Amino acid sequence: MSPSFGTWRDRFERLRANKIFELTVIAIIVLSALLIGAKTYEEEVSPFQEWLLLLDVGVTVFFLVEILIRMAAEKRLLDFFKKGWNVFDFLIVTASLIPMEDSEMVLLARLLRIFRVLRLVSMIPELRMLIAALFKSIPRMGYVALLMFIIFYIYAAIGSFLFSDVDERLWGNISLAMLTLFQVATFESWATAVLYPTMEHYPYAWIFFLTFIFLNAFIFLNMMIGIVLDVMQKESIQAQLESGEGEAAELHGLRDDVRQLRDQLSRMEAMLERRER
Repeated sequence: MSPSFGTWRDRFERLRANKIFELTVIAIIVLSALLIGAKTYEEEVSPFQEWLLLLDVGVTVFFLVEILIRMAAEKRLLDFFKKGWNVFDFLIVTASLIPMEDSEMVLLARLLRIFRVLRLVSMIPELRMLIAALFKSIPRMGYVALLMFIIFYIYAAIGSFLFSDVDERLWGNISLAMLTLFQVATFESWATAVLYPTMEHYPYAWIFFLTFIFLNAFIFLNMMIGIVLDVMQKESIQAQLESGEGEAAELHGLRDDVRQLRDQLSRMEAMLERRER
């Protein structure tokens, strides 16, 4: 690698790590989102639309230059693609290069430009941590969702057997009953549309609904929240360990110091025992 290339790479690396540069990229992403929203208000050709088109081209060029700077800041180009968020940004930027002037591709180009807003996730570490925690909690949440489905199925079967004569549209079969229970679980007009009409025929039907709500709204939902919070806490600790900052990093450092002191004491005790012999 030539000295001049290494100098440019160092400059690009400093620029990539610069906070002002990061804030500028975030501001341009927000501007891109506002442009997408502005295009939904007016369709005819006008100076306003022409300015929006020019701004869209400017934003696209900026994103292209920014991704090239980040790629040039790596020691090897392949190192850039080893990070999932970099690949995510690269795909979004390259997809936004589809020209808007082509009438056949204009809808696809607009849809792809919407996803540029997601670059906020890759630019803000806290959002990256939230998304990572969400994806890592999905396997554990799947078991809770399976248990919820079993409860839904049991209650739907019971409801279709007991309340089918109340309203066929709500309890006619198990699939309709599951949809009705989903409405109950989301508290969307469940009392006036489901509970009270059912209680007119079965006064003790409130036991059926309250037990179902207690299981789903209070137990299973809190289990979901607990899983996400647990994974987020682990992700936060891992981020602190990687950055070397925070309470978790300090505790990890103290543990290493204590471990080193124990090793030194063990060696000193072994030396003293050998001298006494």
